[in-house]
Amino acid sequence: MAQKPPAAPAPPADPRTTDLSSKLLVRFPAGKSDYVKARRFKVTLPSQATAEAGAFLRDELGFNHILAVSGTDYPAKKEIEVIYFVGSLKSGQEDLVAALAERTPRDAPLVPSLVTIWPGAEYHERETFEMLGVKFDGHPDMRGILLPEDWNDIPPLRKDFHSPGR
Repeated sequence: MAQKPPAAPAPPADPRTTDLSSKLLVRFPAGKSDYVKARRFKVTLPSQATAEAGAFLRDELGFNHILAVSGTDYPAKKEIEVIYFVGSLKSGQEDLVAALAERTPRDAPLVPSLVTIWPGAEYHERETFEMLGVKFDGHPDMRGILLPEDWNDIPPLRKDFHSPGR
């Protein structure tokens, strides 16, 4: 049986992502760097710092448009992680993605809305609300957009959701 060649090493971090991640962590020392990769970096912050960090990313670091808002359910930790993926139209940064994350208790998930920072987050936050049950404090229109109006089950992207008939 032929042996598989060793996996190629991960590409080194881009000096731009290393620098941007460092600037964010210097400004918000309570944050934690989750990863710094070739064109992406992720920082997790306490909930009370997320809005200010979003404004810093936009105003000081040039990340001026939202790409997506996502979430991950961690039932064993009784947490839901909310992640904002943001991009930049600034020259020299168009290929970079910053991920700004926070964790919230699973039994009462509430995080600040970042719609005032990135208006394009409005529908992404509504989807995350509907699919994971995370409420966004300060959101201008916190109602569902994808599920039927008569949906009466837990949010379908929670890991303890079981699809009827399966």
